[in-house]
Amino acid sequence: MHNHQTASDTIAEQVRRHRTRLGMSREQLAAECERLGATGLTYAALVSIETGRRKPDGSRRREVTADELLALGLALAVPPLLLMLPLGSEQTVPTVPNRDPRAPYTVWRWWTGEQTPTLGGPLDGRYFAESQAIGEDGPKWSAAWATAAYPASLYPEFERRREAVHKAYLRSEAADKRKADQKGRTDAWTDYTQRLEELAYHIEDMARVGLRIPELRPDLIEDMQGLGMLTDPAIIEPKGTE
Repeated sequence: MHNHQTASDTIAEQVRRHRTRLGMSREQLAAECERLGATGLTYAALVSIETGRRKPDGSRRREVTADELLALGLALAVPPLLLMLPLGSEQTVPTVPNRDPRAPYTVWRWWTGEQTPTLGGPLDGRYFAESQAIGEDGPKWSAAWATAAYPASLYPEFERRREAVHKAYLRSEAADKRKADQKGRTDAWTDYTQRLEELAYHIEDMARVGLRIPELRPDLIEDMQGLGMLTDPAIIEPKGTE
């Protein structure tokens, strides 16, 4: 099968939609893109993108590059990925030329690494991950994807655990300031140290696979180190020292 609709076609439709939503002319959008440094997104380029002018072979005369997608999203005050994968307004979006269009949120999860792409099928109405090997002696495609996508799960979880630590820290600090009873202070401190230990475990998981650890406040790192939560205290640096 071959799908002539491309991601640039979807982006063009969404650029036009959001430009209209904001009451912007193409001249104004071009000026905003220029302010952001995307000087190639001129009025003429925007006309070509939005109208989808075609070559004799049916392909677009003007595709949208990854750099331009980011600039257009920022210029239009919309998350760039929503220009290509408009959640809630389109039933399907293009994937790759030789595969079926799919639901926007399905493709969204491919982009974020949350889901292994299911390019195979449909078989009995279901799509599936292709299992072919990469090259003659390479790993299976799905296994290679899982390895590469692993950081996509670790960083959001880091943020969730860091936020949980921050909230527990504030509760513990508040219990001390209001001179809560001993049990209240102990419970708040215990909750904080448990949350901190969960974050420390996660940091070690990230370090084990060679990922850069995001910044943390020095007092949190000192508590981790002082309570012996890190196998190697040097794997993380205080905020502001990088």
